[in-house]
Amino acid sequence: MKKIKQTGLIVFLLGLMFFTSLPFFGKYNVSQSHIETLLTPQEFENIGEELVTTICGKEFTTSAGLSQEIIAIYEAKNEELKANQAWDKVMWTQPSAFAMKIAQATNESRVTKSTWIYFLLTFGLGIIGALMYILPDLVLLGPAGIKNNGVYFNTATNRGWIGIVTFVYLVAFYIILYFYPYMMVNQISLLDPIKGWFIEGEKASQWFLYGFLYCTVMVVMGVKMLIKYRHSKYQIVRTFSVVFFQVVFAFLLVEILPVFGLPGVDLKNAWPLDYDFLFDWNVNSLLESGNFGKFAFVWGIGLSLIIVPLFTYFYGKRWYCSWVCGCGGLAETLGDPYRQLSDKKIKAWKIERWMIHLVLVFAVVMTVFTGYHTYNELNHPDMGEKEILLGISAFDVRTWYSFLIGSIFAGVIGTGFYPIMGNRVWCRFGCPLAAYMGIVQRFKSRFRITTNGGQCISCGNCSTYCEQGIDVRAYAQKGQNIVRASCVGCGVCSSVCPRGVLKLENGPENGRINDNPIIIGKDNVPTLNL
Repeated sequence: MKKIKQTGLIVFLLGLMFFTSLPFFGKYNVSQSHIETLLTPQEFENIGEELVTTICGKEFTTSAGLSQEIIAIYEAKNEELKANQAWDKVMWTQPSAFAMKIAQATNESRVTKSTWIYFLLTFGLGIIGALMYILPDLVLLGPAGIKNNGVYFNTATNRGWIGIVTFVYLVAFYIILYFYPYMMVNQISLLDPIKGWFIEGEKASQWFLYGFLYCTVMVVMGVKMLIKYRHSKYQIVRTFSVVFFQVVFAFLLVEILPVFGLPGVDLKNAWPLDYDFLFDWNVNSLLESGNFGKFAFVWGIGLSLIIVPLFTYFYGKRWYCSWVCGCGGLAETLGDPYRQLSDKKIKAWKIERWMIHLVLVFAVVMTVFTGYHTYNELNHPDMGEKEILLGISAFDVRTWYSFLIGSIFAGVIGTGFYPIMGNRVWCRFGCPLAAYMGIVQRFKSRFRITTNGGQCISCGNCSTYCEQGIDVRAYAQKGQNIVRASCVGCGVCSSVCPRGVLKLENGPENGRINDNPIIIGKDNVPTLNL
């Protein structure tokens, strides 16, 4: 079995190596007909001639080399137009998206000619290798149940060199995906045939690649979750749930709905996690898409303002964070090997409470500015300065929120930092929806984790495996109910407890909050409020 695991690891690494090296399998030839076909009339008037002169007739070996020349021309022309106050001619497409459009259309690499072969060499080898590494654990792990398995002695899961390499790779991947997608044209091209299953002839985008990769990783690592926690029915059902909601709601439905002329919306995505819900382009798209679009708009409002707090009252934030949310789903599957790295120090708890609530305030402010702008767009189209509120541009506010929170925090840090800060960095420190539900859970909810202090043997499994940085053992030793805004109710603390000390319960509010709760003392040590 160990040899099968070792072989699987080699096969997986080969697939990952092929995937990573694809940008160097390039061949890009741009012709004048490409420029004339791909550019809009305004774009062709602005930079068509310069693009023809500069890049046509040249062969590029990487999409990055081609795209950088296109972006330089694009940005220089835009700066010139802005300096001359020619706002009616300014091009508003993201330079990277503009460059990638040309790179995708002119890609003549081996990947586009043998797409399925390269798909098997990347995704195929990756999936097969990962499963060969995971499935033998059914035998090697022995009887079901979590044991003290030396997790802190593994260089992949204790911030050792393997963890650091993984951290660097994940961060680099997210930075390229978000800000330099034109470098991944070949990786994106791998999925053109699959995208064609939904809309014939349409090419895949960076977000289609991300969605497909996201679902693939969750399914494969979900298998690992099922094996590791096979002794717990709660964990088995929960794993199936988060994978189902991600694959069906966040990926398949988003791709299938446009086939029928409907907007591709993720119906489980709630504000303020769905921060662009009130962006003018999104509202216009929904309201112009007939009855379904209007339903999706009303559903989004109802989900955020009624369903989220109502369900959180009855079930705590676990109903969303641990059963439905895609971010939580990736954290629970791909991120599970790193859950023990979540900082349990009181200092981290203080930083967490300040940071996540500041992000929520930022989200509320951004939404107010965005809503003001969108309302004026819809009802007062002739109104001047319709995006200015209190002297501040709504466009600037939402741009900064999208960059700092939507891209850097949720993506680069939220997932890239798994191997050094644990699997719930985003959920713990940055997710505004988690903060919103956490306030409800802490002060007006029926959910709690009850403890039986008389049975606790202080093994520390519960605190070790808590992904939210809660020192569960401190509560268990004192027989205290665990009522924390940050708790996502994953139930792993209960699943790894050898004595059945911890239970997830939805009971009456009366008696939920302890008479003598654990608080943060002046000396930064948890104490009882006696």
